[in-house]
Amino acid sequence: MRKMETLLLLSPELTVEERETILSNLDAVIAREGGKMLLVDQWGMRDLAYPVRKQMRGFYVRLEYAAPSQLVAELERIIRITDGIFKFMTVKLADAVETAEEVA
Repeated sequence: MRKMETLLLLSPELTVEERETILSNLDAVIAREGGKMLLVDQWGMRDLAYPVRKQMRGFYVRLEYAAPSQLVAELERIIRITDGIFKFMTVKLADAVETAEEVA
């Protein structure tokens, strides 16, 4: 499995419950496709350099996960059809990931 990172820009109009629902849905997709969520880093509300969908603020979330290669395509498909997610970017952090089970 590869270590991946996805940065999400969420709508500033979402409530805390709506944000948590989106993140739990993405976590469920990762688990269903054989991946494992390693870190959910919520950066919070930030000012944007330019307007995105007529908004000058956005809520940033960074997801770090271990995933097989086919999971990324499915995760990005789900992100594209989810309301409330303005932009996203996925990058590969490492070719292999060492989980706690593999080290022990």
